[in-house]
Amino acid sequence: MTNAADEKTGGAKKILIVASNPAVSDRTGWPVGFWWAELAHPYWEFTQRGYQVDIASPEGGALEADSWSDPRDASGYSAEDLLSLGFISSPTHAALVANSLPLSGIDTTGYDAVFLVGGQAPMYTFYNDERVHRLVADRVEAGRLTAVVCHATCVLLKARTSDGRLVVADRTWTGFANSEEDFVESFVGKPIQPFRIEDEARKLSGTNFIVHGRFAPHAVRDGQLITGQQQHSGAAAARLVIDALGA
Repeated sequence: MTNAADEKTGGAKKILIVASNPAVSDRTGWPVGFWWAELAHPYWEFTQRGYQVDIASPEGGALEADSWSDPRDASGYSAEDLLSLGFISSPTHAALVANSLPLSGIDTTGYDAVFLVGGQAPMYTFYNDERVHRLVADRVEAGRLTAVVCHATCVLLKARTSDGRLVVADRTWTGFANSEEDFVESFVGKPIQPFRIEDEARKLSGTNFIVHGRFAPHAVRDGQLITGQQQHSGAAAARLVIDALGA
């Protein structure tokens, strides 16, 4: 396997951002994907600190974002997200999403941290993808820094370490809140997710799932696992990664 991180030298910290491949919602029939702010904002935080950042997905190739996360979308839902707009408008940066690296071609141990971004698609892709489960579980079990934000935290409902315990066993973590699902459903006029992360997380014993105010930035670090509540928490989670890496 090749490791894109090894192709550049100079001692920079190396971050792998992992986003979902495109999917279709079985609740709405809409195409779904990753959320722009959860990719672009952490990317900015990392690169401003001089980190090398690669973007991957389970299958590799072209990625698609949730339409509402695009600042140019007619809905206006993310119209104020100028940072994502800048990323989208840069041919160099847009190419990173148009040609994401496949996980199978990467030695993920070569990265100082892995950062999983959310959006609607992870609820259909990451949730049942053993490759993503293993990526998270193996890194956490090995004491390697791993961050998961928004709906990507659905993977933490299933990912287990080699002893069969959930990655989140005895840990405090966060994810998309019921209050936020309520808001989105009200905005759309119907349910859009196959299940709610907060509902499922609270069914688990031996773990501490917490949420803060609706759409307020909120990220949690517990050991080598960092989680962010929703799209406004990507930068906060990235800053916790930077703090944990010590530079």
